[in-house]
Amino acid sequence: MLKKIYEEIKKYNTIVIARHIGVDPDALGSQFALKEAININFPEKKVYAVGSKSSRYNYFPKLDKYENKNNEDVLLIVVDTPDKKRVDISNIELFPNICKIDHHPLIDVMGEYEYVDTLSSSASELVNRLFKENKMIINEEIAKYLFYGIVSDTNRFLFNTSIETYNIIEELIKKYNLNTESLYRNLYARPFSEVRFQGFISENLKLTENGFAYVIISNEVLQKYGVDASSAGNMVNNYNNIDEVIAWAMISEDVKNNQFKFNIRSRGPIINTLAEKYNGGGHAMASGARVKTMDEVNMLIHDIDNLCKSYLKKEGSENEDR
Repeated sequence: MLKKIYEEIKKYNTIVIARHIGVDPDALGSQFALKEAININFPEKKVYAVGSKSSRYNYFPKLDKYENKNNEDVLLIVVDTPDKKRVDISNIELFPNICKIDHHPLIDVMGEYEYVDTLSSSASELVNRLFKENKMIINEEIAKYLFYGIVSDTNRFLFNTSIETYNIIEELIKKYNLNTESLYRNLYARPFSEVRFQGFISENLKLTENGFAYVIISNEVLQKYGVDASSAGNMVNNYNNIDEVIAWAMISEDVKNNQFKFNIRSRGPIINTLAEKYNGGGHAMASGARVKTMDEVNMLIHDIDNLCKSYLKKEGSENEDR
């Protein structure tokens, strides 16, 4: 399938690359790595990396603007996104020619050529596979984008990491002489306001009797600490080693988009199918959702808690049977 996607890339003179809303380093890393690789290997093509961007990721280039004119000679490539509703582009239906490269469980089929591998660490790993299988030339800048995507989506190799993942990182570091200290600083450095904000989260984290921990972060709190809703969500991985917790969520008010954003993680209960019911989705143990009202916030909190309750009950039954 990656060779077919490569043939599609060769066919079109204009290529638009999109990814999911609620951007993260893997979405940006796979997006910009693919854009730059196409620019290097096919300099005559026009390539646009589109979507909104958080100021947190200013170590990536600026995103492009592309005016959708329903041009059938345009190829849309969607990376790191399983469903149409989460693609950060307007009027996706106006693009008749779509390819997809993704590592999430399949939700929507978007085009004729789709490469989905849920066992891979990241979309960046899959984009690297596209380069390797088709002998595409890449450079140090592309290697950095791939590094950002893989390291961030594995949370520094804690999750979804295979031998191939380690081999890719080793090759990128050796071949392109990457300064990993500098790259890690870009990924994990944060302002003092966020450190103080994390203290607020830790102090206000609520824990149910079923092992679900969550905190609701209002817009007033975000303003007080000088952070945005994306920064709040990105802190969810800081709470993955609490003994009493099997699932947890950062719930942040996003006034600009009139919604509440859930960033959800799990060490047992499968959460992505539930997230899909609330305008979200993702991985079995790492998902996001978006709701409009506090009533919906409370409904989703209740549903996640019940998910944890069912999981604990099932685990208890299995332990008794052993």
